[in-house]
Amino acid sequence: MESGAVFAAGLHPNPPPCSAHLLRRAKLLPPPPKLFSLQLPKQSHIASFGNYNNNNYVTSLKVASPASNVAEELADIDWDNLGFGIMNTDYMYIMKCSYGENFSKGELQRFGNIEMSPSAGILNYGQGLFEGLKAYRKHDGNILLFRPEENAQRLRMGAERMCMPSPTVDQFVEAVKATVLANERWIPPAGKGSLYIRPLLMGSGAVLGLAPAPEYTFLIYVSPVGNYFKEGLAPINLIVETEMHRATPGGTGGVKTIGNYAAVLKAQGAAKAKGYSDVLYLDSVHKKYLEEVSSCNVFVVKGNVISTPAIKGTILPGITRKSILDVALSQGFKVEERPVAVEELLDADEVFCTGTAVVISPVGSITYLNKRVSYGGSDGVGRVSQQLYSALTSLQMGLTEDKMDWIVELK
Repeated sequence: MESGAVFAAGLHPNPPPCSAHLLRRAKLLPPPPKLFSLQLPKQSHIASFGNYNNNNYVTSLKVASPASNVAEELADIDWDNLGFGIMNTDYMYIMKCSYGENFSKGELQRFGNIEMSPSAGILNYGQGLFEGLKAYRKHDGNILLFRPEENAQRLRMGAERMCMPSPTVDQFVEAVKATVLANERWIPPAGKGSLYIRPLLMGSGAVLGLAPAPEYTFLIYVSPVGNYFKEGLAPINLIVETEMHRATPGGTGGVKTIGNYAAVLKAQGAAKAKGYSDVLYLDSVHKKYLEEVSSCNVFVVKGNVISTPAIKGTILPGITRKSILDVALSQGFKVEERPVAVEELLDADEVFCTGTAVVISPVGSITYLNKRVSYGGSDGVGRVSQQLYSALTSLQMGLTEDKMDWIVELK
């Protein structure tokens, strides 16, 4: 689908008229579109509305393409105090297909609850994957995505492992674009945060015996989020887990399936109860090599060398991880992807984690077998962590030239 295409969407009239009226008064929903014509530049593709039902909800809608230059009023929220959490926005994207078939046409719907059989594959057997990426607003109003095709390719890899059909790379990217543009008013102003984008792929069809679900749903929702840390970079304190493991060889640790994350909650909860930020896991075979933190990849810095555990099926191939390796190389660092022994933490200059939410999270200390090692000086933020964080975030937000060809500009 070309970038100038107009996306068709069906909007479902779920809330009653009184609820819709109250939501609009609270500025939680945009006002319903009025039927009138607008004079626009020829290159613009304006939203086309029609067919109101008795509840004054649109039952069909065409969403403006990236070529549109129609300004969208921002949502009425406190952008200066935006936290990192879920906030209900206007639209979500849904596309379905049957097992053994291909995804075809998707649609935008009002954000809200979805119906699902109690015997859905996702609920009974955990047949599901998710992704995470962000959209940024520049000072000139342009909207940027960071490497969305990488998320699409990772989803396809995970779907193959989980016996699920998946959207093509183009379908994924175009669906992300449509969802972001439909929720444009929720993208924070430049420098205030980002629009977090959560694609889901799940076995939504009913199945009782252990088997692939007969139907699959691809869904995208979004939420505005602030900086993960209120005051920029802030160090975290980790404890090395020696009993429980995040993944095993031959399992699903290398794909972004939902079960990987519920499995870390017990160890993570115990660590937080003791005052730690999170858990650093070791490999399950030798119990001596670093794998990853609950939801982040880990890096060890010694001199001019940055090392990270190699991807061998038990570690998620993080997109931020991949990007940091390339940025570090471009800035003159030597990078290594190899087995990293836990003992290397004892004399490392710095340790940091990477992920979509935090970009880079410097590690202030790591506790291993009751021995605590601190990093990063008085503020816990090392020079390399700060340098790479600044370089990558400046690129993601359009503040520096994109020499890597990673940025997708929507408008």
